[in-house]
Amino acid sequence: MKVLIAGAGRLGTQIAQVLSAARNEVTLVEHDEDRLAELAGMPSVRLVAGDACEPALLERAGAPACDLVVAATGRDEDNLVIGLLAKRRFGVGRVAARVNDAENAWLFDQRWGVDVAVPAATPLISLIEEATGATDTVALLRLSKAGVEVIETAITGQSRAAGQLLGEITLPAGTVVATVVRDGRPTVPGPGVRLLPGDELLLVSHEATEQEIHAVFQ
Repeated sequence: MKVLIAGAGRLGTQIAQVLSAARNEVTLVEHDEDRLAELAGMPSVRLVAGDACEPALLERAGAPACDLVVAATGRDEDNLVIGLLAKRRFGVGRVAARVNDAENAWLFDQRWGVDVAVPAATPLISLIEEATGATDTVALLRLSKAGVEVIETAITGQSRAAGQLLGEITLPAGTVVATVVRDGRPTVPGPGVRLLPGDELLLVSHEATEQEIHAVFQ
């Protein structure tokens, strides 16, 4: 699946990391070049600098060939414009858009090219739902088309993985860490990342169960 994500904030970056880990072709568009520089080490994600509200930029970023466009900026007016351009100008099959202000929710429908409108509180638009259980390891969603499961685990002071380098942890077969969220910001995972209490990990796996992930980190 080819995916274009507009907005490299926490939400957009999480979507990009999870979908790229699930072997999708992901392009992340962001107008803030300093933010893009922070994400330069993100594996398997194409980064494009520019304003996604501009048709020429969307075309250059590959919107005409995309299966999914996600408008995940912090401005509702931008998300509506991006959604409308994606659907009406480029014929994208599925468009999802973040609703930042609940008072604007009524605008986010097919008249503006939006197939899926989700409030800002939802972590990953149309892909991952917020886990509401009390457990520290949660299977969030199975992406049946990609044949993988997305699993979240939270590191606490009692977790066996607390204080360890990510590279020191033996993951189950077919499992990768898509992102580590620390202090509300997603980071590009690498073997040198030391896990700290409060970290939240999103893992993508073709084989491991929720229980196996829990046993590794908790």
